[in-house]
Amino acid sequence: MNLISKTEEILKEVLEKNGLTEENIILSVSSKPEFGQFQYNGAMGIAKRAGQNPREVAQKIVDGLNEYDIFENINIAGPGFINISYTKEYLKEYLTEISKDMTENVKKYPAKKVFFDYGGANVAKALHVGHLRTANIGEALKRLTKLVGNEVMSDVHLGDIGRQSGMVIFQLREEHPDWVFFDRDYKGEYPTSIPITNADLERIYPLASTRAKEDDAIMEEVRRITAELDNGYEPYVKLWNMIREISVANIKETYTALNAEFDLWEGETDCYPYIEEMLDVLRNAGCLVESEGALVCDVKEETDKAEIPPLVVIKTDGTTLYATRELATILSRMKRFNPDEMIYIVDYRQGMYFEQVFRTAYKSGLVDKDFGFKFIGVGTMNGKDGKPFKTRDGGVMKLESLLNEIKEETSKYVKDNEAMSQEEQKDVSDKVAVAALKYADLIPNVEKDYIFDLDKFCSLEGKTGPYILYSAVRMKSLLAKAGETGYVMHDIYSQTEKELITKVLEMPIRIDKAYRNKTLSEITEYIYEIDSLFNKFYGENRILTEEDEAKKQTWLFLTNLVYQANKMLLDVLAISIPDRM
Repeated sequence: MNLISKTEEILKEVLEKNGLTEENIILSVSSKPEFGQFQYNGAMGIAKRAGQNPREVAQKIVDGLNEYDIFENINIAGPGFINISYTKEYLKEYLTEISKDMTENVKKYPAKKVFFDYGGANVAKALHVGHLRTANIGEALKRLTKLVGNEVMSDVHLGDIGRQSGMVIFQLREEHPDWVFFDRDYKGEYPTSIPITNADLERIYPLASTRAKEDDAIMEEVRRITAELDNGYEPYVKLWNMIREISVANIKETYTALNAEFDLWEGETDCYPYIEEMLDVLRNAGCLVESEGALVCDVKEETDKAEIPPLVVIKTDGTTLYATRELATILSRMKRFNPDEMIYIVDYRQGMYFEQVFRTAYKSGLVDKDFGFKFIGVGTMNGKDGKPFKTRDGGVMKLESLLNEIKEETSKYVKDNEAMSQEEQKDVSDKVAVAALKYADLIPNVEKDYIFDLDKFCSLEGKTGPYILYSAVRMKSLLAKAGETGYVMHDIYSQTEKELITKVLEMPIRIDKAYRNKTLSEITEYIYEIDSLFNKFYGENRILTEEDEAKKQTWLFLTNLVYQANKMLLDVLAISIPDRM
């Protein structure tokens, strides 16, 4: 058990022995480090509920804590703030334990199976910067959820059906009218490949989209093609499956570059076998009603302060739409994986839609009432002008293009480094670029828009990915030069060391807060704080040349401890540490 949880358990035992109760016992970092490492502020609230004097209640708690040999210098400040410190002997024992496995310094939760839905790329369309935050935030929250003891699954949930499919097929028919997929009288075998690349698709979709917007007849034809595909017209299904395969291969490359991993690479069409069963569930629950020719589910509730419109499940022409497939996907996941929670990381503007979907799932019985749905709406990445990120010519910025721009900027840290091969230079530059992008993307609260400043976030100074990686590489290099393992902590020799140790001990509080609030900013801030403290510690001591062996061992022990913390938390953020910079 991590030290913070252990202390909170001890506080609970002390309170119970004294006939006192506190529902949520929370330990926090002391606001005045000179009085203690951590602080318990619950005595005043307990005293108020019990009708007792706060100082007297605090003294009872202090007396109880003093019976445990792991504490020292327990004191009361003000009206009842209890400051707590730990003995050096216990700190040596605990820090040695977590230095072998830093996950022991994490508060664990009763295991649940949590399903993550993020990514959301559209087949046959280029990934743009709008897909960045869902991938980064979703991947980090998934890893964080696993770190605290849960089983996790994830699905990229591709947009592999809809208007874009009709547009792409229409434009291909215009450019390749001789293809057998467009011959209504063709009875033979259909080809298993087509002479199309992803670059072709990135040209075709914008062209078809522009033409359809400018010509109503073309838009109507796109709708007809889309409906035929949706209804299973074989030639279009076979053609679209090949288009999907070409596009998904490129999407995978981009997500892989961002260290975004998915257990499932499924799309909307994968739910098709479950649509009729889902509709039966809704009908049997009395949820579907006809409205102007469409089938809808009324989801408004008496407690609503704003109007929540009905969810359209089947369109007036009898075809499915996004909500139909969303509900069928929920049924599919429940039957196949039986998760306890589903978390959706999507653009914040889809909040109303997901509220409608969740209410429909509860009302119809697709999920039990105690099932956990959570919508996490993410803000947008904006340029320096405060508007959505664009290319220099004003177009939509492709995610791949943004990555390349950042790689060009971060290449300066390894360019012309004769100690590195060109291959290693590229590897380091790529890792620093991804760190710069991810760290900047995860600093703000997930729902907030933010401005991405290329120069600022690629700098080696301040709260940036390159600064964090440089600090981690410094630790890694220092340990490699020491050339030994099994360092021993002998003593605490300075105030900076004491602060660094307290910061390590604080980790469970920060991770727990990040998990409960579903935010990564708590972790990015913590990494910056602990690295800044380490760099101060590094500047104060000549670690490798220290003649006092006890001091040297202790300093290497602390270096390894902080490095292990960095390694674990950067892995949560899906950031890789290079061997050198």
